[in-house]
Amino acid sequence: MSAPETNWEERYQTKDMPWEKGEPSPGLVDFLAAHPDLTRDEVLVPGCGTGHDARAWAKAGFKVTGADLAPSAIRLCQERTAAAGLKADFITCDFLADKPLRKFDWVFEHTLFCAINPDRREDYVQAVLRWLKPKGQYLAVNYLIPDTDGPPFGTTRDELVKRFSPYFDLQKEWVPRSYPNRTGLELMLWWQKK
Repeated sequence: MSAPETNWEERYQTKDMPWEKGEPSPGLVDFLAAHPDLTRDEVLVPGCGTGHDARAWAKAGFKVTGADLAPSAIRLCQERTAAAGLKADFITCDFLADKPLRKFDWVFEHTLFCAINPDRREDYVQAVLRWLKPKGQYLAVNYLIPDTDGPPFGTTRDELVKRFSPYFDLQKEWVPRSYPNRTGLELMLWWQKK
């Protein structure tokens, strides 16, 4: 039996957001600092929440679009991005089901894969493929926890490789610097679409 769907809009409206850390993923911050030579292409951040990761990409000079199911999350993204003096686009959409507005050079994952019901994970893989340009890059901060009663729902490196390797070539993997409560529980995977 699959887990019930989470009402993300309600979670934002009631401020029930335990995932909100007030800053971008430390692993993403370090990745961007370590790769100043990357072409400043278009990046999609699905499940962008309040936009911390989208703003990190924007601050690094990328053209960023953040997407989320919850209109309240998108409003927070727009307000906080404007207040930070940064430019990024934010859209309310269902990344798993909606047709892409356009294709992107990068899709960046951070806590969306672990937030969806595990029975939708193949939909997730197909969505990444739909939203990415040919040879596009998929960068993921994966949350390796054993939980099955999420969200968050756990995953393993083996599951990720099994799901993504038919469609992507793994460029690099590493254990990133993380928020204190996630130290050693995250794995960054950098894939390129075949």
